[in-house]
Amino acid sequence: MESPQRTSSFLTGMSGFVSQSRSFSFQSIDGCFLLNPIFLRFFTSSLHLILLVIVFISWLYKKFRSNEVERQKTNVRHISLLYYKPTLFSCLGLSFFNLILCLLNLFYWYRNGWSDEKILNLLDLGLKTIAWLALYLFLQIHLSSSRETKYPLVLRLWWVLFLLLSCYCLVIDILYYKQNQILSSLFWASDIVSLVMGLGFSYFGFLGKKRGEDTSLQERLLNGGASNGGESNKPSKGNETVTPYANAGIFSLFTFSWMGPLISLGYKKTLDLEDVPQLDTPDTAGGAFPSLNNKLESYRGGSNKVTTIMLAKGLFYMIWKEIAVSAVYVLVYTVASYVGPYLIDSFVQYLNGHKEFKNEGYVLVSAFFVAKLFECLAERHWFFKVEQAGYRARAALVEKVYTKGLTLSCQSKQGHTSGEIINLISVDAERIGEFGWYMHYPWMVILQVVLALVILYRDLGLASIVGLVATVLVMLANVPLGGLQKKYQAELMKSKDKRMKATSEVLRNMRILKLQAWELKFLSKIMDLRKVETGWLRKFLYTRAFTTFLFWGAPTFVSVATFGACMVMGIPLESGKILSALATFRILQEPIFVLPETISMIVQTKVSLDRIASFLSLVDLQPDVVEKLPTGDSDTAVEVIDGTFSWDVSSPSPTLKDINFRVSCGMRVAICGTVGSGKSSLLSCILGEMPKVSGIIRLSGTKAYVAQSPWIQSRSIEENILFGKAMDRQRYNRVLEACALKKDLEILSFGDQTVIGERGINLSGGQKQRIQIARALYQDADIYLFDDPFSAVDAHTGTHLFNECILGLLDSKTVIYVTHQVEFLPAADLILVMKDGKIKQVGKYNDILKSGSDFMELVGAHEEALSALDSIDVEASPSGEGRSSGNSKSVLQKQESRNDRKDKADNSGETKAQLVQEEEREKGNVGISVYWKYIRTAYGGLLAPFALLAQILFQILQIGSNYWMALATPVSKDAPTHVRGTTLILVYVALSIGSSFCIFGRALVIATIGYKTANILFNKMHLSIFRAPMSFFDSTPSGRVLNRASTDQSTVDLNMASIISIFAFAMIQLLGIIAVMSQIAWQVFIIFIPVVAVCLWLQRYYIAAARELARLCGICKAPVIQHFSETLSGATTIRSFDQEPRFRDISMKLIDGYSQPKFHTAAAMEWLCIRLDMLSLVTFAFSLIFLISIPEGTIDPSVAGLAVTYGLNLNMVQGWVVRSLCFMENRIISVERILQYTSTPNEPPLVIESNRPHNNWPTQGEVNIQDLQVRYAPHMPFVLRPECT
Repeated sequence: MESPQRTSSFLTGMSGFVSQSRSFSFQSIDGCFLLNPIFLRFFTSSLHLILLVIVFISWLYKKFRSNEVERQKTNVRHISLLYYKPTLFSCLGLSFFNLILCLLNLFYWYRNGWSDEKILNLLDLGLKTIAWLALYLFLQIHLSSSRETKYPLVLRLWWVLFLLLSCYCLVIDILYYKQNQILSSLFWASDIVSLVMGLGFSYFGFLGKKRGEDTSLQERLLNGGASNGGESNKPSKGNETVTPYANAGIFSLFTFSWMGPLISLGYKKTLDLEDVPQLDTPDTAGGAFPSLNNKLESYRGGSNKVTTIMLAKGLFYMIWKEIAVSAVYVLVYTVASYVGPYLIDSFVQYLNGHKEFKNEGYVLVSAFFVAKLFECLAERHWFFKVEQAGYRARAALVEKVYTKGLTLSCQSKQGHTSGEIINLISVDAERIGEFGWYMHYPWMVILQVVLALVILYRDLGLASIVGLVATVLVMLANVPLGGLQKKYQAELMKSKDKRMKATSEVLRNMRILKLQAWELKFLSKIMDLRKVETGWLRKFLYTRAFTTFLFWGAPTFVSVATFGACMVMGIPLESGKILSALATFRILQEPIFVLPETISMIVQTKVSLDRIASFLSLVDLQPDVVEKLPTGDSDTAVEVIDGTFSWDVSSPSPTLKDINFRVSCGMRVAICGTVGSGKSSLLSCILGEMPKVSGIIRLSGTKAYVAQSPWIQSRSIEENILFGKAMDRQRYNRVLEACALKKDLEILSFGDQTVIGERGINLSGGQKQRIQIARALYQDADIYLFDDPFSAVDAHTGTHLFNECILGLLDSKTVIYVTHQVEFLPAADLILVMKDGKIKQVGKYNDILKSGSDFMELVGAHEEALSALDSIDVEASPSGEGRSSGNSKSVLQKQESRNDRKDKADNSGETKAQLVQEEEREKGNVGISVYWKYIRTAYGGLLAPFALLAQILFQILQIGSNYWMALATPVSKDAPTHVRGTTLILVYVALSIGSSFCIFGRALVIATIGYKTANILFNKMHLSIFRAPMSFFDSTPSGRVLNRASTDQSTVDLNMASIISIFAFAMIQLLGIIAVMSQIAWQVFIIFIPVVAVCLWLQRYYIAAARELARLCGICKAPVIQHFSETLSGATTIRSFDQEPRFRDISMKLIDGYSQPKFHTAAAMEWLCIRLDMLSLVTFAFSLIFLISIPEGTIDPSVAGLAVTYGLNLNMVQGWVVRSLCFMENRIISVERILQYTSTPNEPPLVIESNRPHNNWPTQGEVNIQDLQVRYAPHMPFVLRPECT
């Protein structure tokens, strides 16, 4: 009994408060009733009753005037009263304090008798609790956005009266104590707290003015004299304000109350991205990236090498505060979680009548309550902190990879595909961000095992060593399974990468496949790749089923081994010690399962760090290739002296050599030469894109570049042309005219606001090139570099562009253009003739035409090509048509004019809509039909009942085995033994084996359901997509399809079945716990039923916002990847315009746009969980108080101890039920998104038997077109009209 004695002595000091609340008779001091503490309690209760009436009347008054107040609000800015929040939470705290005093007295006096004095005291405390709570609600509802500049006068006067009365009561307490040498601690605590609060309320009430009272006149002055206040009265958008987390107080941070406004808004309306507040600066990419970047720069010195250690150290330095704080939370959580198992034996002995000191029961209940409270709070903040650190690390890594992508040399890019680089941000950065969950597990597992061993050794002696060995064996058994899982997952990811690569290629070239009717052939190839993937998927799922079996069976195996060792060693088993051990085994379940997963995650994170570090070590563009001269200091625009350049620096033969030329400001320089002569490379070396071997490049002024292959962003035409510049309408119109774009914009339904589809799908090659030229012209740069942009347009348009752009708008600019069209050469001030990487000739057109053979060859080849085309035209024309070419031209022009007018008329009558629509997003609740479809997909849903039955049997057998151990063993050493030791262990082993088989069968059934359902949904979605019409692919960016085929399909493959099953099994486990607890105290339902109702209401209140935040996460991830992909393909253009800072800013905004819903999703989950934990803690505390309040001998102490053992997990399981429900509703969105694409409208059947042609069809090749009407999509205008015959 030494250990219980130590426990009791440790807790003895905590019993003082309640023990002093014993019965004693109050007497007046000196016979004056005004000095009687009982009279004072009556007076204070009356005063609080008056407060309650005042609050009620004020509430009614506010209610009736609410409409008038709302009308008057419009001209005043709402700012909280000064000290409003401290006042609010002081009221709530005072109410809670009086409630605690009331409950303590209620339970104490319930056991020790009643009296009129005690009833009056309880009435006083009860009225105080209700009055202060009512005042809190009144302030919260009516003064949070009130126009009043001060608190109501009646309330302020009442606060002063409350302060005076508190002082008076405290004086009476002192006098009474001096006279009688005794006074309840209750009165001391109540009066001292009331005095402090009274001082606070009086201070708040008379200094509580508005911060900066604003009138409509002040607002008009602040808004620059605006005549109407409409703009100022608009509610601020969420994305225009910083998250309340940034300025939240301690109470708000601990309870996550700062999330309340967003969850409330989500409950009232469907959340959009603009409703989600911005992140605080440290959590943004702009705040996190500089810290990581500066550390990496300092670590690597002057070298370009980034090692894995450097990257890990940089990340640690960036988030070390979050790591340190979360480590403290983990320590508190771990220690607090073992307090319950440590005290169970003492609790059972107390119920059995072995009391070590007075009020031991209340002390034990308080210890249980405080430990669970600390455990819940620490766990919630641990989870949130590591998620916050993970989001910050991910944002910094993504931005670092993006920045590196902007500076990569061409040689580095050749060794890495865009897909591989994008995987760094979509997979590796995400994995590193998720590592925060596992960061503390290595040392936490050791601490958990040590604490468990201490408790087991106290209860079971040397048998605890056997328990430790059994624990280690189970952990070791997890290692090979973890290794297999890792192997299968790696193979699964490889096969998935191959499938996704093939799917991406097919989607990019779907038009060709549709035109050739090859789509089903390529679908079969993707299905073959999927077969390989599902082979690994099957192995992975069934291996995970074994791991699940070990997870649930581990406590059973360890307990059987430990209790068996007790029987062999002759260690007596008592119910209290067994229950303590069972609770400890249940906690050990976590480290047993987590350790192998943690090791696997460490390995995966190391691989991701290696991949990113390797990428960051790639060679960048040489920063000093181009020597930039100040603008206006020299008349030289571009100069190259003795330049030697090579795409491959290690190659012995450079790409360009002996380059010498000088371009003065305002010159037009043409570069010509045969294919492969180095024309484009010459422009690249001017831009600094090509590695310099030797020589000097000087450049003075800003530059603009037009690439040979157009690079267009998936934005509106206007945004592509402006390219970050402010709108100058006059210049903009001149540029459109010069680039012949006005006619194109007139045809488009939305003009220059038309959003360009992915890869310019809704523009012709000539249109894309002209937009690219317009982008360069609008920049108003000093130097223009054109890489043969006129080759993508017809001769007439090319001539127009040359005349209007190069000879027109750019007449005073320095222009260097590459061209194959000889007719553009005479306008050049200088011509460079390239051959074999050298400048062979330099001069004006007429000079080099006379002096060199190389230029003559080019001119001669061009004239031969033109004459050949002319001869083809003449041969193809019937007699007499040549003479009427002028008339034909005029007829064509008239017809074109008529068609243009008709286009405009027709388009005006059609519904206008962009080709690329916003991604479809379901809103509101996920329909029950989605769950029903998922469950019924595999085998018609026949396997689902078997999984439920297996779990129910597991729960029954597990509870039965614990009941058996609790009832069959004596409560103490003195009690008689009911059964023999061998019978005790054999029955327990039999029940444990039965429960293990049930859990194993359940795991196999769930794996089968998940595997079969994933395959069926995959096949349905892909068949529907491949049979979709071409308009679907024109209007749907491939990223949306790939997102469903990768991210959503992965969720369905790996997680969906287990997520749904976890919710069902958590519900069964919760019902089992309540059933056990109700066996000893059915009264627990008095608390449990309303608590469950509140939990369900909280879940419904929370899920509306959480569901939309999860959907926003899915939608906001694609723009980050798309922007990165666009940047990689257009990096040369971006650098040539010196637009890197702007694109980095866009990247940071997109990263923050993705992090915003992720951050608030995590916070919303913790907001819910902490409230669920508190509610379940109320249920647990009520059951404990009931157990110690009932007379001894009413219930069996062993059964009561078993109820407490299960009750220790009540908050976890109750929170688990709601969390799994929320998690399921978030993840079922993936199924919902896949089902969207399984119902995509399909093309007509490939073969119609009634219209099948003969085998010898066609007998001759002929195409007849009659009244053909074609448009990109049903909501788009016609591109071919009925006249097309």
